[in-house]
Amino acid sequence: MKLNYFNFKQFGNSVLLTNDFGKYVFVSKEDFQKIILKQIIKDSALYKKLIDEKMIYDESNLEYSSINKYLLREIKGHVNTATALHIFVVTTVCNMGCVYCQANNGTECSHLIMGKEMAEKAVDIALQSPEQSLCFEFQGGEPLVNFKIIKHIVEYAEEHKEKHDIAYTVVTNLTLLDDEILDFFIRYNFGISTSLDGNELVHNSNRPYIGGKGTFLKVLESVDRIRKAGLQVGAIETTTRHSLNYPKEIIHAYIDNGFDSIFIRPLTPLGKAAKHWNEIGYTAEEFVEFYRQALNELIEINKKGRFIKEDHATILLRRIRGDFMNYMELRSPCGAGVGQLAYYADGKIFTCDEGRMLHEMGQSTFQLGDVYRSTFTDLINNSVCKTVCASSILESVPTCCDCVYQSYCGTCPVVNYALESDVIEKQPRGYKCRVYSGILDYLFSKFYENNSETMRILSSWRD
Repeated sequence: MKLNYFNFKQFGNSVLLTNDFGKYVFVSKEDFQKIILKQIIKDSALYKKLIDEKMIYDESNLEYSSINKYLLREIKGHVNTATALHIFVVTTVCNMGCVYCQANNGTECSHLIMGKEMAEKAVDIALQSPEQSLCFEFQGGEPLVNFKIIKHIVEYAEEHKEKHDIAYTVVTNLTLLDDEILDFFIRYNFGISTSLDGNELVHNSNRPYIGGKGTFLKVLESVDRIRKAGLQVGAIETTTRHSLNYPKEIIHAYIDNGFDSIFIRPLTPLGKAAKHWNEIGYTAEEFVEFYRQALNELIEINKKGRFIKEDHATILLRRIRGDFMNYMELRSPCGAGVGQLAYYADGKIFTCDEGRMLHEMGQSTFQLGDVYRSTFTDLINNSVCKTVCASSILESVPTCCDCVYQSYCGTCPVVNYALESDVIEKQPRGYKCRVYSGILDYLFSKFYENNSETMRILSSWRD
């Protein structure tokens, strides 16, 4: 009996073990001591379970590594793919005044508009990626303010894409949707994502128009139009201090308006959210308690026969199952540069969406180049890109390398830099770490309780 490397954490009277394969197992504290001392009876059920979950092995080291190298290669498969997600920030202008806007400097929104020449050069760089399947995502500000450039980018990309397959998505507040835009989205089968922060009270408090008028009814009107046109629309909930008081109401707002999923997102301390953190922010622990109440309500609703899932949990549940989704924020190394690039409205190119948000706050630390002088190869070979990759390899990050959730988690060098002026957290267990640890604690507590109905529901979310 030989011990494979694993991390561990106590849950009640049991100990959770996880390893680099993403496998996990709960054992009693007594059995944990026996595992450490290599005293497990070879023909026992526990021994077989530990073998199956790759916590121990009997082969020689060479044979064991030879057998499992392909699985590890599959888990880290994202490092063998080129940049697939290309974010076009077509404008920084917005018609709304969200209290947590991360796409401005925290005081006012800039008024940049991407032009045709700039857009074409950005597309030319994106099409240099050797990855066959690409995603072009349009963001702002409010991207529909500059719909003519979205249209031009798509038509230009379709004309020049050659061997690439391109999927198009847009992140929009939907308040400017009209028939021309909707017809265009239908023609190119756009993926559409919007924001719905809960019921009318919460949403209008978080996401009003610039003049203060609520946007809740207009967003739902556009959602209905999109559905009737045969397209899918997803929604993200961003949690503010005001939201913390309404976990059940927020969930029921999604149900009442026909959604089958909700993405519950904590605030990221960038832009206006960072500037006004004392008014709208909270501790990681406060968010996790809100998240716990929301998921408990979702589980109860599912028990009554109404399917609705939470997307953050879904991503993590799939990773725990072994389906390592290429979600940029939860991979090691992270997706900055090598997974995504952000083409800003002034022509600058950043490692990621968060990198351009930090630029709005006056720090261009994560700029890789610009559309007029850079090639795709220049961007990937940039020392900033390499630094971000190296600093987000969890296996080498202090406090991450021996965390029980290392196989499922990720770190954001940009957020680390915004908070602590360093791409690696200077203090262990920072804000985002505690958020993700709290979410994973919740999920594994459900595994530990092993209620058959709850497990059935969680399984339906990841399938």
